[in-house]
Amino acid sequence: MTSATIIRDETLELRLKALRLPSFLAHYGELAERAAAEGWSHIRYLAEIVTLEATERADRRITRLMKDAKLPRDKTVTTLDLNRFSAPLRGQIRQLMRGEFVAGANNICLIGRPGAGKTHVMAAIGRALVEKGHPTLFTSVSSLVERLLDAKRNLKLARELKRLDAFDCLALDDIGYVQHDRAEMEVLFALLAERYERKSVMITSNLVFSKWDQIFKDPMTTAAAIDRVVHHAVVLEFTGPSWRADEAERRAAHSKTSPSEYPEA
Repeated sequence: MTSATIIRDETLELRLKALRLPSFLAHYGELAERAAAEGWSHIRYLAEIVTLEATERADRRITRLMKDAKLPRDKTVTTLDLNRFSAPLRGQIRQLMRGEFVAGANNICLIGRPGAGKTHVMAAIGRALVEKGHPTLFTSVSSLVERLLDAKRNLKLARELKRLDAFDCLALDDIGYVQHDRAEMEVLFALLAERYERKSVMITSNLVFSKWDQIFKDPMTTAAAIDRVVHHAVVLEFTGPSWRADEAERRAAHSKTSPSEYPEA
């Protein structure tokens, strides 16, 4: 067998394209040359090329999931300062980043004052889930509710809920937004009820559970919503100072102590 035959086989390439094996197609020639040079067995060559295909396919899937997740780029594990949190909260966050809660369709509720780091933590956990191969969607509650309302108006709510069902976890930022319109409450409740005990939800809220009647209006609906969210949930309580307020204070202090850009007249 000649080197040219090893490197390229048009019939083989057509079949690899039909079978959707892009890594196999891209690398079979160079690996064949290496196999010939190093005296690999047929089994060794096949194992190497299959492993390469599987590895690159997994990488492509993670890339696709990361794109679909719509996670905020600046809120990652790397940019998350865990030392700002108490030791128990740090332990909870690290445990949740392992992603095991998704297998049991458990939820995560991140409760606390504005600016305390809830959204950053949720985004970091979401990114960890994606890296482990779990389809995840990060969205503000306002955007999601608008999408669900539009689907309902077009008689496509069931279809939209089914589409969202493809995500192992929904990361819903700021549930306290929904406080005025009963229609908003109804589609949000429909989503929570649809995912109950089947798929995971992460929710940030500036409101403690006792004030969720501001969201769901009706006491019975409020109780039912809380039950579906909290029944199988880990609750993270953020009691520390506001990160944004601290950052604003540091900037203000820095501007006072920094020399003026312009010389005095």
